[in-house]
Amino acid sequence: MLRLTELKLPLDHPPEALRAAILQRLAIKDDDLLSVSIFKRSVDARKKQAMLLIYTLDIEVKNEAVLLKKFRNDRRVMPTPDTAYRFVGRASGPLASQPIVVGFGPCGIFAALVLAQMGFKPIVLERGKAVRERTKDTWGLWRKHTLNPESNVQFGEGGAGTFSDGKLYSQIKDPRHYGRKVLTEFVKAGAPEEILYVSKPHIGTFRLVGMVETMRHEIEELGGEIRFEQRVTDVLIEEGHVRGVVLANGETLRGDHVILALGHSARDTFEMLHARGVFMEAKPFSIGFRIEHPQSLIDSARLGPNAGNALLGAADYKLVHHAKNGRSVYSFCMCPGGTVVAAASEPNRVVTNGMSQYSRNERNANAGIVVGITPEDYPGGPLAGIELQRELESRAFELGGGNYDAPGQLVGDFLAGRPSSRLGSVEPSYQPGVRLTDLASALPDYAIEAIREALPAFDQQIKGFAMHDAVLTGVETRTSSPLRITRGSDYQSLNVKGLYPAGEGAGYAGGILSAGVDGIRVAEAVALSLLGQAAPVDSDEPQDPHSCGCAA
Repeated sequence: MLRLTELKLPLDHPPEALRAAILQRLAIKDDDLLSVSIFKRSVDARKKQAMLLIYTLDIEVKNEAVLLKKFRNDRRVMPTPDTAYRFVGRASGPLASQPIVVGFGPCGIFAALVLAQMGFKPIVLERGKAVRERTKDTWGLWRKHTLNPESNVQFGEGGAGTFSDGKLYSQIKDPRHYGRKVLTEFVKAGAPEEILYVSKPHIGTFRLVGMVETMRHEIEELGGEIRFEQRVTDVLIEEGHVRGVVLANGETLRGDHVILALGHSARDTFEMLHARGVFMEAKPFSIGFRIEHPQSLIDSARLGPNAGNALLGAADYKLVHHAKNGRSVYSFCMCPGGTVVAAASEPNRVVTNGMSQYSRNERNANAGIVVGITPEDYPGGPLAGIELQRELESRAFELGGGNYDAPGQLVGDFLAGRPSSRLGSVEPSYQPGVRLTDLASALPDYAIEAIREALPAFDQQIKGFAMHDAVLTGVETRTSSPLRITRGSDYQSLNVKGLYPAGEGAGYAGGILSAGVDGIRVAEAVALSLLGQAAPVDSDEPQDPHSCGCAA
């Protein structure tokens, strides 16, 4: 097959125009074009009055060799690359010990799935509940102010990405096309086929729930075992090698290969690993607020006369500002037509995140507006970032009234430095509720200063972004893990053999796609170790430094 790239057509082109454009580009007859499949479709929105769709296509033609020779100097015509996934090996028989996967978010799911597909029958330990039970507990916080510390937005089947926008795009390097494997498995589990080719695919919470269950069933059918409400409280380390884990119920589970797919909020597990001497180090992350605008305002500013076009859907944005005090402020995990959600996992703390359904048809757009910070801002070792997060989340709990309501403020009042007393035209979506206050004390002074400078700057790019009635809700602290459980080129901990830090919690992914990709890479390393072979060296780490909770 041939790959044809950079084929541009008007946004409103009729279906038959695509085939006509291919024939014209290649100067071939209609009966020479045997089949067409869309590999990627993106939007060129630089001219709002004349937006374009840009296609990358895989086509089957007669006389392919002749066409390749004819277009040998045209970089837009080439043989279709092989993106098929191939397993690195297969289990040849019973194993002395089954690999253990700790955590069943996107990273843990794909690590377990690929191991199961290779015949290695993993044991998965998830501290939270199965996804439907977990959903009920999560609604308990949103509707009844009741937090279950072991079953919430952060903990449970599917990980934090289950309650997110379900974004499936990433900036990671992916020379082995693992991302394609992730998307293909999602489609097999029930995701819409369009995620294979649209430029910014997403799924949404409701669809993710059923998909996660389907993938769990496949792992189990292949001989894997999923254990819910099984919190790991200790690791067994003998002479520098992991030999198993201890569970909260006192059970010891022996194993020489343990994948740590913890997620970025497993703070007690991080503390346990640090106490056991597992090497880790502090890393940068970001802190800030959620901001909400009418989705119609964002659509109009970003899409102009094309606002409301079904192909474009609800508009998104990506903004960055470098403040005078040296801080970078940027939009994070933008959720078109979504809601701000309560994402706490520890009692008496408030954390925000964003979520959308597949339809993205809620009235508000929301995004994190966050400030980058580094270990210089929270000195004290690998766990110091966690302590800063807890401090800010506890302060948000107090500002919100001490009942899991979130503190909020109108943008106009925030910029003027005065408390808000009543809402304007934007109704905040955070549940259980928002208490208006002054957010100036919710973050360090340098972060408040930088955000106050950034909002008017963002208004220059999206007219109305700094509108008085837009709502800020605090706090956003879990943009990514505040530490990295550092691993070597063989994917194992630097000082504990057989321990495989992976995904967002270990500092090697950010969002659903990159976490899934990292799960595959680590699963391959474990499989090769079990087969007595060396893991492939990968020079593209670490991956996405900032999570979207879509970790998605």
